[in-house]
Amino acid sequence: MSKEIILEANTLITSKTDLKGDIIYANDDFLKYAGYSMKEILYKPHSIVRHPDMPKTVFKCLWDYIQEGKEIFAFVKNKTKYNDYYWVFTNVTASYDENGNIINYYSVRRKPKQEAIATIEKVYQILLEAEKNGGIKAGIEELMKIVTSYNMNYNQLILALQK
Repeated sequence: MSKEIILEANTLITSKTDLKGDIIYANDDFLKYAGYSMKEILYKPHSIVRHPDMPKTVFKCLWDYIQEGKEIFAFVKNKTKYNDYYWVFTNVTASYDENGNIINYYSVRRKPKQEAIATIEKVYQILLEAEKNGGIKAGIEELMKIVTSYNMNYNQLILALQK
C-alpha cells in the first residue's frame, strides 16, 4: 500500500526538461521527494514520476500549452521511486534562446492547498472514466465542460483552486 507524502510548506521542487520531456536538471527537493539520485533520473523521461492515477488528458493539455509557448498550471499526483505519492501545484513554462526558439521546459512545484486536492481528485476521476470509455479526446471534452461550467479558462480555474 502506498502512502502519501505531504510537501513541507517551503518546498520548491524544480526541474528542467529537453523538448522531448527528458530531465536535464532537478533540484535537491525534486530528488528528496521523488526518492531518486541525480544519476538515476538525468536524461530519463520526466514521466518517471507520473502516477497512474493521473489522467492522460492533463498531460495532453500541458504539452499543448507549453509547446505553443504558453504557461500552464496544474495539480499533479507524482509517484516516488518507492511507489509512494505526493501532490504538487505546478507551473510549467518554456525557456527560449536568443532567437525566440523554445529550447527546454522549466517546472516549479509547490505544496498544493489541501482543499484543492479534494476537488481535483473528483475531477481526475471523471477524466479517467471519460478516457476509459472514449480515450483522450473524451477526456479533453469532459475537462472543457468542467472548466466552462466555472466560466473561466483552464489556468484561471487552477489558480482559483490554489488561492
